[in-house]
Amino acid sequence: MLGSRIAAFVDGDYNYKTHYQWVDLERISPQAALAVIASEDQQFPFHAGFDFKSIREAVRHNANNKRVHGASTISQQVAKNLFLWSGQSYFRKGLEAALTVLIEWCWPKERILEIYLNIAEFGRGIYGVQAAAQHFFHEDARRLDRSQSALLAAVLPNPRRYRVEAPSRFVFWRRDWIAQQMAGLGGTTYLNRIETDVHRRP
Repeated sequence: MLGSRIAAFVDGDYNYKTHYQWVDLERISPQAALAVIASEDQQFPFHAGFDFKSIREAVRHNANNKRVHGASTISQQVAKNLFLWSGQSYFRKGLEAALTVLIEWCWPKERILEIYLNIAEFGRGIYGVQAAAQHFFHEDARRLDRSQSALLAAVLPNPRRYRVEAPSRFVFWRRDWIAQQMAGLGGTTYLNRIETDVHRRP
């Protein structure tokens, strides 16, 4: 958030504002929680921070395609967005991996998901699902429906390029794909699997 504010100031955009409001997981629509899992990390309840199957698939894809696919889990994104800076250096990736292990060790899955939903960027200066719900839909985060939640999740790969308020054809396609994935996971009952938290310490 601070980095974006500084960048806006350097660019001469003195009207830049940060929209952000923390809300507890219990005050966030289960549809929104499921949407980000369906979009970003469908193995979130089961892995210990890294989805090695997705990593292998991304490596194979990126070796033969110009459009690069990532394989970061929600836990890795929390480590990056909460503690680190943007960049692709091996040093930063190493710190991200170490912080991901620490996060998975110290925090339950519900806490990781809660933090992710509160710090993810959904548009320029718009951080967290509460600010996004209010800004784009004039709703509270707890009232987001499946379509709205899927649309918010659809811009997460690049919220500066993909816009909730002016969705491109690709964003609409991605929204519909995410909604299908949400249904395929079994709906919001899928979130019950997070509570089992199979990777926590005894």
